[in-house]
Amino acid sequence: MKPTLLHPTYFGSIAQFVAIAQADTIVFEDCDNYQKQTYRNRTYIYGANGKLLLTIPIKHTGDKTRQLYRDVRIENDFQWQLLHWRSIQTAYRTSPFFEFYEDEFAHLYEKKKEFLLDFNYQCLQAVLSCLQIDISFTKTIEYKKTIEGTIDHRALVNAKKTMLPKTEQYIQVFAQKHGFIPNLSILDLLFNEGTNTLTYLESQSI
Repeated sequence: MKPTLLHPTYFGSIAQFVAIAQADTIVFEDCDNYQKQTYRNRTYIYGANGKLLLTIPIKHTGDKTRQLYRDVRIENDFQWQLLHWRSIQTAYRTSPFFEFYEDEFAHLYEKKKEFLLDFNYQCLQAVLSCLQIDISFTKTIEYKKTIEGTIDHRALVNAKKTMLPKTEQYIQVFAQKHGFIPNLSILDLLFNEGTNTLTYLESQSI
């Protein structure tokens, strides 16, 4: 089977993890240019007032030339880690599985991080540990617009994508107030579905 090509993301969308769960092998894009308004530095959770955006601030070089994703540094002059973790706690503390998985993620927000890409890989490993899946992956060594022999799902990194995958609904904490919100962060699915998360991901299509 062809390897699946993806971007590393900040607690990627459910669609991203559908692709991960159904892949035999994965290649992560490490050699592309950084782009704004993508899941590289943002994720969406379900807060009390609806869809809530969490964005990791990045350092701007002031240079108008494009910056490689792997060179992007996190701006730690802001208390973004405290804000993000408190937002996650507030959104999901009443969900069925938050306490079950809480320790897997709390430590990610305790120390300052330098590079965005490295932090995103840490987030990925935390989710894979919760899902109890051991996925083999490699990383690209150069950027190519088209890579033959792969299932190219790099477009899933686009946070502004208008065509959402038609995934099945599941119970969300604030659904009675705002209805079902599809394709949020994998955290939303994990805290609500727990041990059923992997089965859910394997049964969806994107």
